[in-house]
Amino acid sequence: MSTPTVGVEGLNAYAGVARISTRAMFTERGLNTDRFANLQMEQRSVQLPWEDPVTNAVNAALPLVAALSDDERGRIELLVTSTESGLDYSKSVASYVHEFLGLPRTCRVLEVKQACYGATGAVQLAVGHLASGISPGAKALVIATDVNPMDEHAGYAEPTTGHGAVAVLVSDRPRLLALDVGAYGINSFETMDTARPRPDFDLYHADRSLLTYLECLSDSYRAYLRRVPGTRLVESFDHIVMHTPFAGMVRAGHRKLMREFAPRPPAEIEADFVRRVAPSLRYTQQVGNLCSGSVWLGLASLIDNAPASTGDARVALYSYGSGCASEFFSGRLVPGAAGWSGRLDIAGRLALRRELTFKEYEGLLPASRQCLVPKADHTVDLAGHEEYLEPFRAAGPMLVLESVANYRRRYGWR
Repeated sequence: MSTPTVGVEGLNAYAGVARISTRAMFTERGLNTDRFANLQMEQRSVQLPWEDPVTNAVNAALPLVAALSDDERGRIELLVTSTESGLDYSKSVASYVHEFLGLPRTCRVLEVKQACYGATGAVQLAVGHLASGISPGAKALVIATDVNPMDEHAGYAEPTTGHGAVAVLVSDRPRLLALDVGAYGINSFETMDTARPRPDFDLYHADRSLLTYLECLSDSYRAYLRRVPGTRLVESFDHIVMHTPFAGMVRAGHRKLMREFAPRPPAEIEADFVRRVAPSLRYTQQVGNLCSGSVWLGLASLIDNAPASTGDARVALYSYGSGCASEFFSGRLVPGAAGWSGRLDIAGRLALRRELTFKEYEGLLPASRQCLVPKADHTVDLAGHEEYLEPFRAAGPMLVLESVANYRRRYGWR
């Protein structure tokens, strides 16, 4: 029996309408600038008071859904939102998203949480469902969506953490990436490297998190080798995309993999990084860590920035989520992927974001910090923020949070 073709039909990112220079954050927070070069970050997205996990998810997925015919939209049989920024202990973010995307009532609607791994786990479960053939022609929509409630108490995590969402449309007609069904390696265990015990408070053990990331990278690749014997790290993969807490972490991960599985002189390892890995980092360097959307934003960046992405290139992907769960998996870029992705112009929309001064950023922090905290009643003051939306209006309306009434969030189109 032949292995079914299943993979990524569509991929889009929403990274807000505002940004701030990470160098400015280092300077204003008094952080050690000697560590700035290691981050390899340029900017990060900033949340506005009318943005939350629902608006991010809808604004990321809407262009994908709008491009489908009515019949194709009706075949979306699974919607999963992956988030560390849930709004309720019971009601899912996905239920709001389902409504505003106009998806059919015959759609399974779920929310998952596993730190920065959640979206990958949901994609792989969707792939298994679609590959089974029990519902030919069905599609699944997985949306990784998060906000960033961090402030100066987060230290070096504050300038690296992004804001936004990535939507992944999975089907048996992949236009971007055909996944190698059954080719994966998993490594998961319990550790307390990060947590969010309150909606407005993050625990972050930086050293433990980085060491666990590296441990899981090596061990999940070893697990992949057991499933796909004969794999060679350099020869088998044209490109590598990794979960990106910050770009410098990916450089360290690549170096560790090469030293363990494909030893080379340092200059050759660096050249390999520039050729196979660096194109996947361009968007994250401008957005920050999008949590479980990070590896999928990296795939979008690779498709848009790697010269070989129009060919039948093989891609290795590594997803890591604190807590922890990790997976090393692979697929092949579909010829013409760059042309299809280019129509969504992620790079162009990132350039449209308004750059904030540090003073403006600090003025927005109180609202960001309270975004996930339950409120019985609340009105969002859009005055003074409409101008942020102006550059984006040509692409169509965007969903915004307008108010909260008796704990129910109310949204509208602008």
